[in-house]
Amino acid sequence: MNPVSTETVLVTGASSGIGLELARCFAADKSNLVLVARTTSALEKLANELRQAHGVKVDILTADLVRPESPAKIFSDLKGRGIAVDILVNNAGFGLHGAFVDLPLNRQLEIVSVNISALVELTGLFLPEMIRRKRGGILNVGSVAGFVPGPHMAVYYASKAFVLSFSEALHEELRGTGVHVTNLCPGPTESNFSQVARSHHTRKAQAKKMSSAAVARIGHADFRRMTHISVPGMSNKFLATAPRLLPRAFVRRMVGSYNSLK
Repeated sequence: MNPVSTETVLVTGASSGIGLELARCFAADKSNLVLVARTTSALEKLANELRQAHGVKVDILTADLVRPESPAKIFSDLKGRGIAVDILVNNAGFGLHGAFVDLPLNRQLEIVSVNISALVELTGLFLPEMIRRKRGGILNVGSVAGFVPGPHMAVYYASKAFVLSFSEALHEELRGTGVHVTNLCPGPTESNFSQVARSHHTRKAQAKKMSSAAVARIGHADFRRMTHISVPGMSNKFLATAPRLLPRAFVRRMVGSYNSLK
């Protein structure tokens, strides 16, 4: 999939981490951008950087995808501005460390709202026009967590399993339409994800992390190649593949031990 001169890319969770770096990757393609996140100042800073560095058009939308009305508001706002989205990057998401019963239920439901509900709704809103134009794509940012159950991060891991299954199914459904879906599945990454996730508990084990920039470059390249699942890094590829060969009980205990609490 080669970028076109009129291509517009919408990136959620664009103010930091992988989302910010993906925005930089698409801007380097000379794609116009719509940046969505909760923090206006961070979006403005990134928008100015990308305009100056690449001469692209950048719009910003401040929105909190925890709020159920946000996806529809984003869609209607862009429609009102006459902006057609060619590529949707569903990057916004978060998780929490801790046993399910020990974590606030409302916060865990918010994980479902952002990681699943908002992703599905945004996809449902923007996909029909992509199909009508016979071009475009969706890049869903999942996780290697989607390949295994995740004791002590149960809702987050389950949400990424949903994203993996949903992305693969859509990829197949869209065959021949000119639209494709890639699921980017990073492992541990240097970002503010861990700071949010550990707001209640701290993980015992620490894994070597890839930089957000490295993850984004690989995910962006795989999206352009129309790869349906992108797993950056050999160790992460192993983590995504090995559980299929191991007993489920062993996998559950192994992941539970990795996520165990101090």
